[in-house]
Amino acid sequence: MVKTGLGQDSHRFDFEDNTKKLKLGGVIFEDAPPLQGNSDADVVLHALCNAISGVTGVNILGEISDMLCFKQGITDSRVYVQEALKFLKEWHITHVSCSIECAKPKITPKIPEMKNSLSTLLGLNTTDIGITATTGEGLTAFGRGEGIQVLCLVTVIQTPTLSPFD
Repeated sequence: MVKTGLGQDSHRFDFEDNTKKLKLGGVIFEDAPPLQGNSDADVVLHALCNAISGVTGVNILGEISDMLCFKQGITDSRVYVQEALKFLKEWHITHVSCSIECAKPKITPKIPEMKNSLSTLLGLNTTDIGITATTGEGLTAFGRGEGIQVLCLVTVIQTPTLSPFD
């Protein structure tokens, strides 16, 4: 059996915060302002969490991430993804596709690094991770440089459970 989950997230740039760095897919981008958010605001990992939630039906971004962020001080979005993965149980991710919309920064030069980061986090081959980027021709706030939007699709297959008698 195969399932897919669709996730979306977006954040505005924070042009006033000089303490945070822009993180996308666990990779730091030095040439753009950070994104607004209580966590590290890694919009790629947030969209990934939402895609996994689309498969499991368990919303990570919200109650669970708020508990981690506000009660435990955890702002690393990789931890949110790790929490989401726990709810997959007998499901195994086979492919991830992320589409990033923004005017800045330039995404393409960092795609290999982002794929490596996601590969490590998810236990996938980099060939099973697709990342694309667009400016959307400036038709949206993201294409005009106000922030970043990410759509993420996750494909999972059911892992057969073995009987102790098999």
